[in-house]
Amino acid sequence: MAAATKKKDPKDPSTWPPSDRRRALRRPLIVLKVKLENHTRTFFGYAKNISRSGMFIASVNPERPGSQYQVEIPLPEPIRRTVVCQCQVVWSREYARGQPSEPGMGLRFLDMPADVAEAIDLWARTPTDPPPA
Repeated sequence: MAAATKKKDPKDPSTWPPSDRRRALRRPLIVLKVKLENHTRTFFGYAKNISRSGMFIASVNPERPGSQYQVEIPLPEPIRRTVVCQCQVVWSREYARGQPSEPGMGLRFLDMPADVAEAIDLWARTPTDPPPA
């Protein structure tokens, strides 16, 4: 007899497939763009949420969908590891006055190491700490 699978419930992250689980960050991560030729690093934006498959970068100058970049991401506790990987911009949102959503871009990880993707997924499933009193 096949095991019953949970139906995806938008309000219950435990029912989401692994690539849909996002971790909203208490403090945005500073993401750097890495130039392959000379390994220089420049500011790319602030990661506001992250999952095993990608992240949202807040930016008033988002890049065009389809663009690819090598980025450096300092992952916080409990992962505590800096990762360099190739990403592709899959969508972008320009700044617009009165817009309720923050401008930025969605990036897909193209070569995130499997062990790091698994660690991010585990971290995303862990409840966030309660806010300080």
